[in-house]
Amino acid sequence: MTADSLGAPPAAPRHPHYDALIERTAGMAAVPCAVAHPCDASAMEGIADAMRHGIIAPILVGPARKIATAAAAAGLDLAGIEVIDAPHSHAAAKRAVALVHENRAELLMKGSLHTDELMSAVVAREGGLRTERRISHVFIMDVPNYIRPLFITDAAINIAPDLAAKADIISNAIDLHHGLGLGIPRVAILSAMETVSPKLPGTIEAAALCKMAERGQIQGGILDGPLALDNAVSPEAARIKGIRSEVAGRAQILVVPDLEAGNMLAKNLTFLSGADAAGIVLGARVPIVLTSRADSTRTRLASCAVAALYARYLAERRPVSA
Repeated sequence: MTADSLGAPPAAPRHPHYDALIERTAGMAAVPCAVAHPCDASAMEGIADAMRHGIIAPILVGPARKIATAAAAAGLDLAGIEVIDAPHSHAAAKRAVALVHENRAELLMKGSLHTDELMSAVVAREGGLRTERRISHVFIMDVPNYIRPLFITDAAINIAPDLAAKADIISNAIDLHHGLGLGIPRVAILSAMETVSPKLPGTIEAAALCKMAERGQIQGGILDGPLALDNAVSPEAARIKGIRSEVAGRAQILVVPDLEAGNMLAKNLTFLSGADAAGIVLGARVPIVLTSRADSTRTRLASCAVAALYARYLAERRPVSA
């Protein structure tokens, strides 16, 4: 191994999970999407790619001159695209959220503003997008050699969720799994060990969450925990440990104990295993795409596809007004 190769992620084969999700948007009407402050070329490139695939119909909100400059740098023709002038990023976030209330947007996307600026508008008591659910984030991981998409939650929003917050985090992820047509998910509640111990409060919460699922307080998924990471995703590790469950060794959703653990797990898979990490925020009135300048074009497109598919799923189940 040369010095230049140290720290570089291994070359990963192209794997099918994102492709399957993107292909499912074919023939689907583009979803109206409010994009807050898309003022750099990176944000515009992601928008242009999603438009080319017919996934979103963007409404761009932010300083009009900066948007035009960013679009030119990305080679995006703004003809036919609505641009709403807003003086700065805070105003852009607030106006983008308002477009949801006006039923003009079914998706919200972060442009080149800071995540906390957009989320502050989302969670605002007046004019925000809160629901009865806790807002949470899910990474949809496309991991080489893992035979199914792998959800990791929450690695971006909730720093140290309590039991009630974790119940919502799990419910959000389960709903997304159903919304993407992936069926009833197997949910592993992760800890450092697979036995309940008073010395590790997370193991007690994991057991409580499983009991909540048994009593119908969490619905739509099959839960098990606590489980260590190895016996959550490896059938062989589960066999060696003597763990018999429908989840062990075959998990589809990994529920982490806190944000730090989830963030490290997702980045470990990305930078050491060649995985891709699309992301979406759930629990608000509409799905929210949080893009990053570090995201690949494919990851940005997968995030848009996931959000668009879920937005359509929610729209189909929304009660029809009398």
